[in-house]
Amino acid sequence: MSIDNDQIQRFMFDQTAVRGELVTLHDSFGEVLQRHHYSPDITRELGQLLAAVALLTATVKIDGTLSLEVRGQGPVSLLMAESNPGGQLRAIARYDEQTTPTGDFQTLLGGGQLVITIDPKEGHRYQGIVALDQPDLASCLEAYFSQSEQLPSKLWLAANDDTAAGFFLQRLPDDEQNQDPDAWERLTTLAQTLTREEMLTLPQATLLTRLFHEEPIRVFEPRSLHFGCTCSRERLAQAVLNIGATELRDIIAEQGAIRTQCHFCNTPYEFSASEVDALIDGQDAPTLH
Repeated sequence: MSIDNDQIQRFMFDQTAVRGELVTLHDSFGEVLQRHHYSPDITRELGQLLAAVALLTATVKIDGTLSLEVRGQGPVSLLMAESNPGGQLRAIARYDEQTTPTGDFQTLLGGGQLVITIDPKEGHRYQGIVALDQPDLASCLEAYFSQSEQLPSKLWLAANDDTAAGFFLQRLPDDEQNQDPDAWERLTTLAQTLTREEMLTLPQATLLTRLFHEEPIRVFEPRSLHFGCTCSRERLAQAVLNIGATELRDIIAEQGAIRTQCHFCNTPYEFSASEVDALIDGQDAPTLH
């Protein structure tokens, strides 16, 4: 059997108030790892974060971007993953490069915050923040759903050096269609038998059949996911402007150009002296009404 590659599978259980999602990432996770050199333990945590952001994007169903930032106080200062409705995923880790961080989630991060940012194309930006006071990422995200969404949710995450996977169950508010009040407890108990090896190696259809072969599960068409970076010359130009006009001109005088790159995909960008002057002049130009 071959594992499904880079897709998210939605499902629900008829006549219950329970829905779920299952995500498997291989090529997209590989694209992230090809651009950076992370220790096995950072790779594991970053893979889990990438799977989690894919699951949450499908759950909240926004027309915009969703990002997860784990801001640590230990040897790893940041884990960040981002997803959008187009199925694009990207992720990055920042850490003390003088060391090779090892250990579990809490050892790597050493406490801190998990920041969930929802940035719709239209409407207001939203941020939710939870403390990193749980033993792993999945537990921290469950705490977020409990506090912010007030919907009971269970999350299982796994990653190795080439595959990341996630499994999500959520109980929705009861309505007249829910004819099985015991479904949540029964289904989460079944899901607790799911192993890390099964998540990382089994095709999604096989996994769901093994877990819920006696349950009235309805499976929807899977959705493809892929690595994609949203960087652009315009965005990097704005980041360059944030350095400040005086410092930019000092760099130009010393190096002849401004050279930078996207932290996510490592794409290089260069701005010549004339381009930097034009950026600064455009910034300083008065707004016409």
